[in-house]
Amino acid sequence: MPLALLALAIGAFGIGTTEFVIMGLLPEVAADYGVSIPTAGFLVTGYALGVVLGAPVMTVLGTRVPRKRMLMLLMGLFTAGNLLSALAPAFGVMLAGRVVASLAHGAFFGIGAVVAAGLVAPEKRAGAIATMFTGLTVANVVGVPLGTYVGQSLGWRVTFLVVAALGVLGLLGIARLVPELPRPDGVRVRHEFAAFGNVQVLLAMGMTVLGFGGVFAAITYITPMMTEAAGFAGSSVTWLLVLLGLGMVAGNLLGGRFADRALMPMLYVSLAALTVVLALFTLTAHHKVAAALTLLLIGALGFATVPPLQKRVLDQASGAPTLASAVNIGAFNLGNALAAWLGGLVISAGLGWTAPNWVGAALAASALVLAAVSGALERRGS
Repeated sequence: MPLALLALAIGAFGIGTTEFVIMGLLPEVAADYGVSIPTAGFLVTGYALGVVLGAPVMTVLGTRVPRKRMLMLLMGLFTAGNLLSALAPAFGVMLAGRVVASLAHGAFFGIGAVVAAGLVAPEKRAGAIATMFTGLTVANVVGVPLGTYVGQSLGWRVTFLVVAALGVLGLLGIARLVPELPRPDGVRVRHEFAAFGNVQVLLAMGMTVLGFGGVFAAITYITPMMTEAAGFAGSSVTWLLVLLGLGMVAGNLLGGRFADRALMPMLYVSLAALTVVLALFTLTAHHKVAAALTLLLIGALGFATVPPLQKRVLDQASGAPTLASAVNIGAFNLGNALAAWLGGLVISAGLGWTAPNWVGAALAASALVLAAVSGALERRGS
């Protein structure tokens, strides 16, 4: 794999850290600004919405910009947003910083996936995409727990200063290692939007929303699920999340490897297995060892779908893939928000802390249905 993928992975590591580390620092941020924890939760919601909206907007704005330069600009925007968050004198300014940083998220992964795929031979593209996304998965193993510890020990502002420094490192790495990659001749914004007329692109995005949404239906409520149902101490949740992150790393790498060999079969297997494991989690969540092992499998199977789904979008939108690739990243966050909302509904309905796992299983099963439809249409030549 080209060394340029390392620079993309560093950027992905910083983005993954800033997206998820706030969840562990909400009490500290809320106390500092004198707001409630639910109010501080807007820092999570605002970021997710910024990703969904920023992915297409930033990609369209960068249509006429060479991809390497656009990646550098996005890393600069990400760094500025985190620096603003770290220095924010008021909660509103902190929220603005989060939104600014989030605007770079979808476009960076979308354009980065196109760049990563273009750096290698066609039969290695899913592996190259997985290598870049490894930065995101490693962030859940190292960046988020370490950032949470630093924030709780030295102050949450220090965490965001460190993340801003990671943004600078990613920017310098892209400038030094990523080759100049001008946009293909003749590709305009209308060509990018034309990709959404392809039913296979839309089906792939639907799989992204539902499949990864299934994962988030479970892990959004993992803290009360593990403490109330499995009986873990609250202090154990950090290490359970590390275990989940390790599964994500393994699944991402395996998904990239096998998607290059047989993309659709990889999706069928991973989505079917994810459906079963999420359904079983309603039972295993009541036993400590079984719950920990199930979390590892959820992380692995969930992220095993990421490289093949991203490559599927790139393949089906092959004349102008950048916007579709970026919007698909937004689809992951849309799935996260949808799943978290549905999981909250079943908990509020009194169905218990493990009820979101049934929601997750239903979402993953729905993604499997879309995968089957997509495969059938492809075999018919549609």
